[in-house]
Amino acid sequence: MIVCTPVTKEGLIDPRWGRADWVAVANVVNGEIVSWQEVEVSWSRLHDEGTPGSHHARVVSFLRRHQVEAVVANHIGDGMVRMLDTMGLPVASGRRWGRQGGRASGCRGNLRLRSLRSPDPGHRRSHGLGSA
Repeated sequence: MIVCTPVTKEGLIDPRWGRADWVAVANVVNGEIVSWQEVEVSWSRLHDEGTPGSHHARVVSFLRRHQVEAVVANHIGDGMVRMLDTMGLPVASGRRWGRQGGRASGCRGNLRLRSLRSPDPGHRRSHGLGSA
């Protein structure tokens, strides 16, 4: 499964999804992260250039280009939640997921993909994703 998550320069989960400067695209097989590529997206700068729809289109293009199958994030705004729902991408809370030193931190080297759920704004809100 190809998973995308916003990351900081230190390789931790960035608290922002739509305004992230970097994201990681990880290939997860049987709960193990087998590859991790960090990509500069500059979404914090690009977020306010153009309309909200153009920013969402930019994110959609990135996710499709990288064949992302799920998103791990701490916070996603309501409009982005709807967009991910439309794409059919499951979202999981990233509070304890990150990569440092070649290992996934906070989950002992494993991403618990069982925590991924079908897109549902109510589920995301209960995990700090989207607004209440």
